[in-house]
Amino acid sequence: MKILSFGASTSSTSINRQLANHAASLFSGAEITELDLRSYSLPIYSSDEEETNGIPDDAKRFLEAIRNHDLIVVSLAEHNGSYSAAFKNLYDWTSRAEQKLWSDKTMLLLSTSPGPRGAATVMESAKATFPRMGAQLAATFSLPSFYDNFSNGEITNPTLAQELKTAIASI
Repeated sequence: MKILSFGASTSSTSINRQLANHAASLFSGAEITELDLRSYSLPIYSSDEEETNGIPDDAKRFLEAIRNHDLIVVSLAEHNGSYSAAFKNLYDWTSRAEQKLWSDKTMLLLSTSPGPRGAATVMESAKATFPRMGAQLAATFSLPSFYDNFSNGEITNPTLAQELKTAIASI
């Protein structure tokens, strides 16, 4: 199985990238591609920009990465109750190239935040919209209070660690 793993943030210390990569590592025998959103440089989406210059190559490259994998593991950062600006912009551009940008791929949808809600608001938004954009949501998991529950590349709270393993086992 080929897994595409990424955190929907451009922070160099992204807690969501850490969670996504940890979750992907729990799939036995998988080939994992760890994607970093900082490697995608896009203008802010506008219809004028699209009409003048077309779909940017980095949006096409992101779409190709999705198509070349069997499973998508994404962990959503929550900025003011929504997607991070960089992810939302990439999501918007990619959906202009292909409306079902998730290409009917199986997805493990994750979220985390420093706070106790674990990015619950953005998780609910994605659960409502990603399937319409071609995601086959196989499981979801939200990790609350990241800094209290994650250390040295793994979930330290045994109950939460088991919840993630149960989610993965259902895929």
